[in-house]
Amino acid sequence: MKRKGPLRVGFIGVGRPWRSAGATGFGMAYEHAAAYLALSNIRLAACADIRPENGRAFAEKTGTRAIYTDHRKMLRTEDLDMVSICVWPHLHAPLTIDAVRAGVKAVHCEKPMAESWGASQRMAAVAKKHRARLTFNHQRRFGAPYRKMRDLAWAGRAGKILRMEAACPNFYDWGTHWVDMLNMFNRETPAEWVMGQVDWRGGQVVFGVPCDSQGVFQIRYVNGVEGLVTTGGNRPDDCALRMVGTEGIIELHWNEPILRLWRHGRKVEAIRVENELHGGSAIGKAVADAVNALRRGKMSELGADNALRATEIIFAGYESARRRGRVDLPLRIKDNPLAAMIAARQLKALGKPPTKR
Repeated sequence: MKRKGPLRVGFIGVGRPWRSAGATGFGMAYEHAAAYLALSNIRLAACADIRPENGRAFAEKTGTRAIYTDHRKMLRTEDLDMVSICVWPHLHAPLTIDAVRAGVKAVHCEKPMAESWGASQRMAAVAKKHRARLTFNHQRRFGAPYRKMRDLAWAGRAGKILRMEAACPNFYDWGTHWVDMLNMFNRETPAEWVMGQVDWRGGQVVFGVPCDSQGVFQIRYVNGVEGLVTTGGNRPDDCALRMVGTEGIIELHWNEPILRLWRHGRKVEAIRVENELHGGSAIGKAVADAVNALRRGKMSELGADNALRATEIIFAGYESARRRGRVDLPLRIKDNPLAAMIAARQLKALGKPPTKR
């Protein structure tokens, strides 16, 4: 990009800091802001939030210069290069579209992409049409444990990778990280088909979007590698990610930054890495990657193409449950099959949610 002077960044939806009174999320706008401020030659120019008190608190904390309650007015008034969108998923698509149509050069959006497959495709298509860089905060890609796990696999420490496994609370909100991670491990290879089954026991809803309470999802990639994701009832000592190869297994557990390498049933090595399993340091790396991509005219790992691959797998898993059969890709539906099944009373929130074992 050719702007002289600082990169001008804006925020849509700042909310309240994590664990503060009245907070309904993780305060991701504050995490984004800290990541921008750690970089050189950046100005936090403006923020928009429908609650004026949220905007004032955010501006006071981060030094953001202008405060709006109407994001469209902010986009018209401020000459913004980049916008962070930190709202609930059903607003991701319309707000992203508003930003890129207003001329913003880059949008860094929270995950998951959107509340439906059609909305996810639409926001990516509009960004591409307007030549805007659209990235999603799958920040775990940059965490040291996951990077090291990828590097071990790519170096052949477990032989040729045959199967990748993941476990997490649900396939949509948390699963977007884990499916994205499996795709990264598999060198962004497209999936060929997905088969899944779900339960909505307990009626789980995360940031306004219904999520499976339990599920099992099988993925076949076009290079023959298989993925398996199980959801619900996870405990802290469970194995979160596992890669099975022709010569061994690489494992990473939920809350321990140690990679375990097994060969023929025997633990060969325990590799301790920096504890970036869940922390905000990976968000700093993710925002830096998105900013560098804009400044240097390159593609970010967090780009819409990679996010679409993960999102398609997620909605295909839900569509498989609706069809009661395998779903071959590309995915042809536009809605959210899980939400549609709930609306049609094909899934009910009866019973208790799965408990941590």
